[in-house]
Order: sequence, then C-alpha cells, then structure tokens
Amino acid sequence: MSVSTGTTTAMLDFDRDHLWHPYSSMTRPGPAYPVESAAGVRIRLRVGDRSVEVVDAMASWWCAIHGYAVPELDAALIDQLSRMGHVMFGGLTHEPAVALGRRLVDLAPAGLDRVFLADSGSVSVEVAMKMAWQARPGRTRMFTVRGGYHGDTFGAMSVCDPEGGMHAMYTGTLPRHLFADRPPAAGAPLDDWKAATTGLFETHADEIAAVIVEPVLQGAGGMHVYDVDALRHLATLARAHGALLILDEIASGLWRTGTLWACERAGVVPDILCTGKALTGGYLTLAAVLTTREVAAAVDASDAGAMMHGPTFMANPLACAVAAASLDLLAGHDNAANITRVEAALQRGLAPAEELPTVVDVRTLGAVGVIELDRPVDVTAVTAAALDRGVWVRPFRNLVYTMPPYVSTDDDLDQITTALVGAVRETTR
Repeated sequence: MSVSTGTTTAMLDFDRDHLWHPYSSMTRPGPAYPVESAAGVRIRLRVGDRSVEVVDAMASWWCAIHGYAVPELDAALIDQLSRMGHVMFGGLTHEPAVALGRRLVDLAPAGLDRVFLADSGSVSVEVAMKMAWQARPGRTRMFTVRGGYHGDTFGAMSVCDPEGGMHAMYTGTLPRHLFADRPPAAGAPLDDWKAATTGLFETHADEIAAVIVEPVLQGAGGMHVYDVDALRHLATLARAHGALLILDEIASGLWRTGTLWACERAGVVPDILCTGKALTGGYLTLAAVLTTREVAAAVDASDAGAMMHGPTFMANPLACAVAAASLDLLAGHDNAANITRVEAALQRGLAPAEELPTVVDVRTLGAVGVIELDRPVDVTAVTAAALDRGVWVRPFRNLVYTMPPYVSTDDDLDQITTALVGAVRETTR
C-alpha cells in the first residue's frame, strides 16, 4: 500500500531531524528513501513523488538471502508467535533454541558442537574474544591482519583495521592488539608475507590468546579476497603456539562465498566460529558462536567457572524459529550449483566495468561482485544513478558492489550488474 505525498514528507522531515542512520551525520544527513513494501528480491520505494520498485542488490546488507516476504519464514514467525514471542534464556530453554542448535551443530565444521546464541554479529565477536581470553588465561592480546572488519562494538572495533578502517578515530582508546599486514590477493606471492607474519607472531606468541580473521574474504574492510594459503598459515601459527583460531564467518558463511563456510576453501577448521547476517534470512537479528568441547571446558576451568556473557534477548524464540526455517530453506536447494550460477552472472555482467578508466579492479567470489574505483565513491550520485536503472545499491569507500539475494534470477542479476556498471560510468566521467 502506498502512502500519500504529504504523509511521506512529514515522515522524512521527522526522520531527518531526529533519527540517526548507520554511519551518517545527524546534522548533515544524506537522502533516505522511504520503503513502502518488499517482496521477492524487490523493494518498493518512494523516490520524490513516485512509487518505484527496484531490485535489491544488497540483500539488506547481505542478510536477506531468500528475498522478502518469504512464505516459509513468515509462517515460522506466525506459528512461533502463537506460543510465545520471548522468554529469558537464563535457567530456561525452549524448542526453537534446541532445534536451531541441532541444525547449527549439523552444519558446522567438525568438532564445533557447543553453541552460544548472541544478539548480533558484533556481539558474537565479543563473545568469541571473551571465550578465548577465558580459555587462555594470562594471554591478553589478539592477533589479526590489517584490512579486517569485525563489527562496531568495543572489542570488535579493537580488531578492525587500526588505520584505514572506519574505527580509526578511536585509536588510543581501544586495546592494542597485533596486526600483520593484509594478506596478498589470491594468487599473489606469499613468501614475504608469511615470513613477516611469522616473525611478528613469534615475537609475541606468549601474549596471544587467539588469531581472529575473516576467512578468504574481508568484507566491510574493502571486499578483499585473499589467498587460501594465507589462512592456512595463520591457522598453523595459532596451533603451533597454543593460541586459538577464531573465524568470523558472519558475512562469508552460509554459502555467500560459494561454500557453506568460507574456511572450507582452505581446509581449515577453527576453534571458534561466528555466524550471523544470513542466519535468519534477514528477518530478525541473531548470531551464533560455535566452539569445541575442549574450548568450552577451558572456559569453565577459568576463574569465573562459566562463560561470562548473557544477552537479555539471548536465544529469542522468534529469531530462533525463523533461523531454523531459513536453514531448512537452504537445505532444500543445491546451494553450490546456485551460487556458481550467481557468480557466473556477476562475472559476466560486471566485466564491462574493466574497460572504464576509473576502475582499478573488478572481482567476484561466490555471490559477491565488486567494482573498485581509483577514487572515493560519490554515494549519493551512484545510488541515484542505480535507482534510475531500477536497482538499489549502497556503495562505500571506493567500492561499488553487490551481494544479491541467492534467489535472484539471471534476469535480476543482469539488471543489477548493468545498473552498477552504468552508475559507475555515469558518475565517474
């Protein structure tokens, strides 16, 4: 149902004057487009005095993998709501949490059979880091690589890129962890990087509780795809020196990069794995931390005697129910073949961008397609140009990219890629 122009104007006035949006100025806000509805891979927006339907190239920041208004997910929420919307998880349990836990244990890399259900991706990273510190008492530092992004909460920020990342302004107030150089791109020589990384790690080995990285694909830190052997090397260093390996699969997992977990590409199994974003199909906020019985036992052997974290909305029944339904939907598809199809369409559709003088790289990995520019993106201009072509995108830094819903058809993907290439051509002449 559409809304009147007057109602829309009043809503936008209040939004502009009172509501903060992600990574935006409160005093100098950019444009915000009102959403009227969403179904399939399309969202209906108000653009000026017009109601327009556009393909969502972002899957709502990578989580709406099945699209919108999904009958199976709607039904799971309605069914669960008929029993209870929420109940505390302290001292209580419920079927949706147990059912989701079973599915996650079945899907997880071998040995990760202990599950902590968290509120969001950032919170799952906080929990993973706290697990490592409790399991490795006396070791106070994390080891990671530059170019990473792990979330916006305090601990998560401390392992994001300390200079080029979005949290650089907090340098000096965050704990000081150890940062190796960003791993080379896939196929690039690794010997020098391995030697420098090994030297830094061995110098501080007794301080390091865990290595924490995004496997294979660094997401919001720059959509950087790095060599799988670099991940193997980091895992080897951790194992050799008694540190844990934490893999942040919040963006890369659940088939986004072409395999169920990105770490499968390297044949690496972590001690702790974080998953989120796509977990509920974009319906509600939920994440999970999976670990081994050995890590769980070490946490329990710490001075606290328990995992010292407990979100108010931990294991929310609605979120657990819709997450289980989302995983069931995934289980009903040949995901490897489908993501291969999406990747091929992205490669084919984005290839013309390679000829544009302002483009320095075009890359794809699974259901991820990236156009990297030689300059910062004019977000407002690129967004408007893509909307003119019937597509919603949200670029950042010097990247115009897409992470579309997995259910996007070849026609949808053609529209997305044509819009991205056209928007770059129009706005960077």
